[in-house]
Amino acid sequence: MKRYAATFAIAASMLLSGCSAYYDLAYDQQHVEWETETPDQFPVLTAVGYAPIADQPGDNQQHKDLAAMRASKLAAYRELAEQVYGQRIAGGSSVENWALTNDTFQASVDGVIRGAEVIRTYTVGEYYATELKLDFQKVHRIYQSTSRQQKIKRVVYY
Repeated sequence: MKRYAATFAIAASMLLSGCSAYYDLAYDQQHVEWETETPDQFPVLTAVGYAPIADQPGDNQQHKDLAAMRASKLAAYRELAEQVYGQRIAGGSSVENWALTNDTFQASVDGVIRGAEVIRTYTVGEYYATELKLDFQKVHRIYQSTSRQQKIKRVVYY
């Protein structure tokens, strides 16, 4: 009886290993053709960032102007990131004795903006303004050059 059990165990293991070898063989012999897809239309986003000149650190007016230029550019990039990725909003409220005692919220944005162009930068009264443009056709070309996103065109099994 023990001999039959051992023979059965060996035969079962050979059968199972044979199935897995066949399964792997079927997927090793295939040819996949890929094609890239380009959208028909691309949106163009614009953003404007502002920064107060007088509040900037600096020894003279030129340093303050340069700091305001840079701050307004960063503010414009933040606005673009908000348009592309959205904002994360976190909030909280505290109630004590059925009365609102504390109400807070926080907004943040996180993302990478590639391909934005500075359209113009100028002063508006006591502020510095920077206008940015993000053309998604340019973003698509940048993305295609770094990561070839493709879809399956055809699969042939041998």
